[in-house]
Amino acid sequence: MPPRRSYDQYCSAARALDVVGDRWTLLIVRELLAGPRRYTDLHADLPGVSTDVLASRLKDMERDGLTTRRRLPPPGAAYVYELTSRGRELLPVLQALGTWGEPELGERRPTDAVRAHWFALPLLRSLKGEGLVEVRLEEGRFHLHVGAQEGPVHGDGPAPRDPDAVLTLDTATCTAVSRGTLPLAEAIRTGHVEVAGDTPLAKQLRDA
Repeated sequence: MPPRRSYDQYCSAARALDVVGDRWTLLIVRELLAGPRRYTDLHADLPGVSTDVLASRLKDMERDGLTTRRRLPPPGAAYVYELTSRGRELLPVLQALGTWGEPELGERRPTDAVRAHWFALPLLRSLKGEGLVEVRLEEGRFHLHVGAQEGPVHGDGPAPRDPDAVLTLDTATCTAVSRGTLPLAEAIRTGHVEVAGDTPLAKQLRDA
């Protein structure tokens, strides 16, 4: 593989950007925080990226120790990409970047793509404690592994087991929470978010 491009600056921020500063890299990390993904799944959830660029970024990320590629056992027999522990350490970086970018979100433009699970990281920033939370939107469902120290932090579709809490809300409310204009606790208190469940996590959400 060609050598990594570098800013050639003895600065940790510059070194970090040597690794993750290319376009699409951090968005690939966002998708892989959901766990192992096939190339076709990544391409489908990264609208606008070309196949050549996606393949190149995945190779770069594997070279730099952010991801690994492995083959699923039969009957799957497909290759999947997943984050290494080093790659997963980018979660707080993405969370901080998302918080910083909230004022930039504005109103959705006609050309803006959206996937239900793209709301996962903004909601995760608003949740404390530990547990499995299923989120139900008009666009679809996704789930959050709140407080997870390893493995996926979110996933597309219904929760893989009985969730500790279920949040039901409309897209406008979810967008307002993502934009930072409506705190999740306030949205729950005012009835814009319905919380179902009788676990400590569900009670904590209702009492916040």
